[in-house]
Amino acid sequence: MLHRSKKGIAMADRIVVLGGGFGGMYAARALRKRLGKSVRVELINADNYFVFQPLLPEVGAGSITPGHAVSPLRFLLRGVFVRKAQIDSVDFERRIVTVFQGIQRRPTELRYDHLVIALGQGVDLSRTPGLEEHALKMKTLEDARRLREHVIEQLEHAQVSQVPETKRGALTFTVIGGGFSGVETVGEMKELIDRSLKFYPRIDPSEVRVQLVEFAPRILNEMPERLARYAADHLTRHGVELKLNTGVASATGTQLVTTTGEVIDTRTIVATIGNAPLPVVARMGLPSQHGRIAVDRALRVRGHQNVWALGDCALIPLKEGAEARGDFAPPTAQFAVREAKRIARNIAAAVRGKPVQPFAYRSRGSLASLGAHRGVAEVFGLQLTGFPAWVLWRSYYLALLPGMGTRIKVMVNWTLDMLGARSVVQLRALPRPPMRYAHFREGDIVYEAGHRSDGFYSVISGAVEMERKDPVTGETHLRRIGPGGHFGERLILGATRRKTTVRAVEDTRVLVLNREEFLMLAEGFPAFREYFRPYMEARGAEWPPKAG
Repeated sequence: MLHRSKKGIAMADRIVVLGGGFGGMYAARALRKRLGKSVRVELINADNYFVFQPLLPEVGAGSITPGHAVSPLRFLLRGVFVRKAQIDSVDFERRIVTVFQGIQRRPTELRYDHLVIALGQGVDLSRTPGLEEHALKMKTLEDARRLREHVIEQLEHAQVSQVPETKRGALTFTVIGGGFSGVETVGEMKELIDRSLKFYPRIDPSEVRVQLVEFAPRILNEMPERLARYAADHLTRHGVELKLNTGVASATGTQLVTTTGEVIDTRTIVATIGNAPLPVVARMGLPSQHGRIAVDRALRVRGHQNVWALGDCALIPLKEGAEARGDFAPPTAQFAVREAKRIARNIAAAVRGKPVQPFAYRSRGSLASLGAHRGVAEVFGLQLTGFPAWVLWRSYYLALLPGMGTRIKVMVNWTLDMLGARSVVQLRALPRPPMRYAHFREGDIVYEAGHRSDGFYSVISGAVEMERKDPVTGETHLRRIGPGGHFGERLILGATRRKTTVRAVEDTRVLVLNREEFLMLAEGFPAFREYFRPYMEARGAEWPPKAG
C-alpha cells in the first residue's frame, strides 16, 4: 500500500527483502540509504548473520576461523528490521509473505508493498546415485566447518590404521567441480593437508592423493584460457591430480565411480556442483528459465510490477534478446552487489512514479586463489598469475568484507596463518546423522562379522546377502535381503559387535537408524512397535523397549 509523505511523494509502506546473502543484504542496505525513514525495510533470513561466501574454502582449510567469515546482519543493517525466520510461502495476490518464527515456529503473515527475492540457490545431488548421501558440500558456513573437521578426522584415522585399503581411502581426497569454488576448495584443502602432515609421522606425503574431477575439458571456464592453463599447471605441480572430461557415475561412503569407469577408493568427496532452486522458491510458482527466476532488465519479475529478484536465484539479462550464457549476469558476489544497488534505485523510482532503468554492468574481472600463496586474476583486461594474483585476491576480498572490525580480524588471522603452523585441533568429530541413507555398489561390504554394531538397516532398493557361520558346526548360512527387508537388529538388543557379514549383491540403497532413534520410533509409533514385536520377543528382548 502507498502513502503520502510530507512532500506529497507517494512512497511504499513496506519493502520486504527475502534472503541475507550478498544480494539481499546489500539490497536492504541500499534501500535504507536511498529511501531513508520514509519506508520500512525488512529483511527476512533463516540466520541472523551474513556469510562472506568467497572465504568458505579458507574456513574449510582452517586459515581463518568460522566466526571471521560472518557478520551480524543487525550490525550491518542499521535502520533495517531484521527478522530471523523461515520463509514458508508468498501470496502474490494478497501481497503476503508467510514465515515460521520464534521458538514455537508460529506462522506469521507479513504484508509487503514491494518484495525483493534474494534467496540464492540450493544444492541437488540426487541425480547421481550415492552423491547426495555421501558427498560433503561447500555452500554454507557449516559445510566449510564440516570439511575441516572431516579432513582432520581422515588424517587421524590414517595415522593409526593397520589396514592398507582403509588408509588408502582415508588419504584420498576428491573434489567434484572445476569452477571457482571447486578450484579454491581443492587448493586450500591440499595446503591444509600438506601443512598438517608433520604432526602425523606415520603418513608419508607420497600416500596422499588429492584430485579434482571436472566434466569439461578444462577448469575455470569463466576465465581466459591462459589463466586456466596456469591454474591447472600450478595445481598439478602442487600435487593435485586433475581428471578432466570426467563426470561422476556413482558414489558410496568409500568409493567414487567416474563416467570413464574408474573406481576410486576415497572417503572424502566434496561436491561443488549441483546448483538448484530452493524448494521455497520453486513453490512460489514464478516464471522461471534454466531453473532461475525470470526477470526483465530492470530486475523486475516477469508479470509482477512489485516483485523483484536478484543474485543466484534470478536469471538477469544483460541485453535485449539475451539467449547465450554470456548474455546473462553471472552468479557472483561482484554482480550481486551491483544488482542490489540497481534494485534500490528502481524501487525508489517505482514508488515515486518514475521510470525504472535496466541493469547494466561489465565485470571488472575475476580472481581465484589456488592455494600455496598463488592465484590467477583478470582485472580490467590485465592478467596476473602467481603470488601477485594471490595478493590481489586477498586484498580485493578484504576490501569487500563488510565492517572494519571483520576486516581487521581476517587480516590478523591471515598474518598469523602465514607465520605459524596450521592448527589440527579437532573441536569435535562430526557424527553421522542418526537417521541417514547410504548407497552401496555391488560387491561392497556393508559390515563384517566382529565389527562394531553401528545401526539398523532397512533396504530401500537393490539387495544384500547376509553370511553367518554356525559357531558349532562351522557351516555357512546365506540369506538374501531385498527391498522392504531389514538387518542389523542385534544393535537393538544391545549387542556391540556383529555376528554376520553383509555385502551388497546389487547396487543398493539403505536407510540406517541408530539404536536410540529406533527405540524412540518403537515407543512412539504403535504400528512400528507391533511389526517388530514377534522378532524381539522370540529373542527374549524386553518389548516394548524404553528409549533413553
